Amino acid sequence: MRRFRATPFCVPFFGLPLFLSCGGDRTRSPTCGMAQLIGPSLIQDRLRHLPFVLTDAPRGLPGTLPVRVVGVTQQSAVSVGYTKGALTMEFQGAGFPATSISDSTAYAILVVDDSTQRAQGLLIYESRRPPEGYPSIGALTGADRTIPLYGVRVDWPNVSNPKCPLLGAPAGPPSSAL
Repeated sequence: MRRFRATPFCVPFFGLPLFLSCGGDRTRSPTCGMAQLIGPSLIQDRLRHLPFVLTDAPRGLPGTLPVRVVGVTQQSAVSVGYTKGALTMEFQGAGFPATSISDSTAYAILVVDDSTQRAQGLLIYESRRPPEGYPSIGALTGADRTIPLYGVRVDWPNVSNPKCPLLGAPAGPPSSAL
């Protein structure tokens, strides 16, 4: 049996990744990377379960909410408004996925924490939309395009890690009526 001897060079070299993973910016860690992929997947899956789907536009939302395109680290904001009972949101800043949108792809989901009834923000998905006739609560406009807006209730602590939040800072005060 052959034994390997740790030289003074080997110990610091192999111990360095462990040391680096314990400090610094955690948002760039593999754990946060996985959370940024798994969280949106779990939220998107909620659209398939009708008891969690919002059928009416929530009232009492703050004037702006955070928004993020799934798979992109940049976060933006949307301004919130209502037109004839439907929720209308306008994407603020750069990053709206206008170039990849067709009539059957791209949609947004308003994420509401089911325990606090607080709107956490929006996620924009660049994938096949839910079927026509699915309960939409409004629309999101950005650049020169408008995409449908759906809403779901989720257990927010189970889909967003506080050390690497899915939608950045929490939204404003709780909604008055959902």
